[in-house]
Amino acid sequence: MLAQFKRLGADSLLYAFMNVGTKLIAFIMLPIYTNYLPPAEYGVLDIIDKWTAMLTFLIIFGTDSALSFYYFETKDEGKKLEHVRNVMYFRIFIVALLGLIVLAAGPYISELLFGDSGYVRLLYISIGVLFLDTILVVVLMVLRFDFKTKKVVVFTVGKMLLVAILSYLFLKYFVQTPEGILLGRIVSSAIIFLLLLSSSIKYLKPKISFPSLKELVKYAAPLVPASLAFWVIANASVFFLQAFHSTEEVGIYGAATKLATVITLLTSGVQMAWRPYSMSIKDKENSPLLFSKIYMGLLLMGIFGIMAIATVMPFIIGILGKDYYNAYQYVALISAATFLNFYYLIISAGLFFTKKTGVISITFGIVAVINTILNITLIPVFSIWGAVAAYLIAYMTAIVFIFRKSQQAYYVPVSFGKMAFLFVNMTAAVISIIYVQEHELNFLYIALAWLYMLLIIGISRVDKDFRRKSFQIEKSLND
Repeated sequence: MLAQFKRLGADSLLYAFMNVGTKLIAFIMLPIYTNYLPPAEYGVLDIIDKWTAMLTFLIIFGTDSALSFYYFETKDEGKKLEHVRNVMYFRIFIVALLGLIVLAAGPYISELLFGDSGYVRLLYISIGVLFLDTILVVVLMVLRFDFKTKKVVVFTVGKMLLVAILSYLFLKYFVQTPEGILLGRIVSSAIIFLLLLSSSIKYLKPKISFPSLKELVKYAAPLVPASLAFWVIANASVFFLQAFHSTEEVGIYGAATKLATVITLLTSGVQMAWRPYSMSIKDKENSPLLFSKIYMGLLLMGIFGIMAIATVMPFIIGILGKDYYNAYQYVALISAATFLNFYYLIISAGLFFTKKTGVISITFGIVAVINTILNITLIPVFSIWGAVAAYLIAYMTAIVFIFRKSQQAYYVPVSFGKMAFLFVNMTAAVISIIYVQEHELNFLYIALAWLYMLLIIGISRVDKDFRRKSFQIEKSLND
């Protein structure tokens, strides 16, 4: 078990370094963008990003999970290459189809998204970025599966650094609008594509096995509604904010969302290492017990990370400029939802092990409807707070259903009641911290919120979960 922990830890450390690097670059660039772009213009960029995210889900079509499963299912290198080519050309076909639609209906789509057909050029550039990134993502994914972690880290950080430098140069010297940032992205993707061409060329050979592709799509298809549901949950609030309020509020919310991704400094390394790691040890006798400790450890990491974000955010937000100061109050709770977006991938391991991924689609489909209803109900009255509440409630609901179903498929001896108790109390503590900050109360009240959370953790006796060396399934199920 110790060796398996070390393997996950080593890969997670490298991926954490990669993500610290990329997130740090993004964090440094955010105030540069916000100082060049007022909230309304930043809102335009955020809408483009949300539009791109939706198209990305359509392009991926669940094939990341399918490739992960079938890549490790076979030991035949030729079969692995076949699976990769199938995924590569499937995605290229989808992005090409979307590109044709944008070329034919660009002005109409621009009018629909912004109420102005003048942003069509931004749509064209975004499709170009998607095409290049489609190829890059598949290549880097395969490198990750082959545990070529260093190469993945170098090219991922390098791409982000290029995006930062070129976007800044375009903004400063050429185009002081969202277009400058998008131009930086497309040029950066083109450079990295050329640098990775030697690694990519074998995957770009136009050779498709339709029976194998059918098998991949059959595995992936149940995840597609879930992907669209993810987009609705994470991004639809932006369009409701624009409809009921203004693009300026979209910009404030977008800035808060970007800052909230700081929580991924803690989670993204584990997320990238988790799928290959968990798939490779799922059949070992001690894996359920090992997974239980990972579940609890990651939850505690998220709890402390979210509370830390809530505590320090008023001191950090000033770097965005005075027009964005009010964004600080939303960041911690958005971070909580962002953490759950990561955490569901961990605690749903059983569904991926047993190919019951349709449960995820059904769950997030239902939750997306709930989220939409909450957005329509809350945003007109509470504006950005309504969007934050809808986002967090949606993911909390999804976690409950997915964990239960995953446990039925592959039992992990961990108490859901204890995990829910910890997370709900953390949410209450974060809300109290924000209340203290908003009303400029004594900082000691924030210290009390931390002490309260430590007390809750002590009462829960999570130490017993980490000390456990064996388990009885029957007893745990009764608990």
